[in-house]
Amino acid sequence: MTQDHTLAEIVDRQPGAAPVLERHHLDYCCGGGRTLADACAAAGIDPTPVLDELAHLADAATSEPGAWTAMTPTQLADHIEAAHHHYLHYQLPRLSALAQKVVGVHGARHVELARVQRSFEALRDDLEPHLAKEERILFPRIRQLDAAADAPETEGRSLSSPIQVMLSDHDRAGELLEELRATTDGYRPPGDACASYRALYEGLEELEADTHLHVHKENNVLFPAVLAIGSATGTGLSRRPR
Repeated sequence: MTQDHTLAEIVDRQPGAAPVLERHHLDYCCGGGRTLADACAAAGIDPTPVLDELAHLADAATSEPGAWTAMTPTQLADHIEAAHHHYLHYQLPRLSALAQKVVGVHGARHVELARVQRSFEALRDDLEPHLAKEERILFPRIRQLDAAADAPETEGRSLSSPIQVMLSDHDRAGELLEELRATTDGYRPPGDACASYRALYEGLEELEADTHLHVHKENNVLFPAVLAIGSATGTGLSRRPR
């Protein structure tokens, strides 16, 4: 792995790299088109330690490409629903109830918890209809398109508009996750935090990591593959690196 690989390429080639990039706050999902060098420069960090950690992963024989990179669009849509949508359908209401409990007990002493709850509920309000749009509209159309071996190029392009909506939703989710990380001081509970308080922050951090990987699989693998179906030149949707 080199500084010239994009963040998306790094995670596709080495799924174990995702936690490394998370630790260094390098956005490989919505900003996956940037090279490691550019992303580190934008974040004001030295890429050398990141490359050292990635090299250590390779030495530990954890460098097999992500299974999702070999999936058809139909298989990948099925995988995303089973792995990531199912996760969110369970975790979003669970964390919502947990946040309400923690705010009720600790909100008077830790006023930032009200902001944490607001940001999380805004995220939930965005994600739940987003999941429904994918499950009821976009993913069925992807499966239909994938099943049509002779699909004309115009059919592939016809999904550009709904996919652009999904990309915008992903950007908004990323902004709300950044708010949550900032408000929680990197998901570090205070010294007087009870078990529920700690469980909330642990759950939010896990949700952040899962959502980043979820968005990566859609933005950088599924959507480009869908937009290429039926096009001899590989019709795609260009996105400026963030």
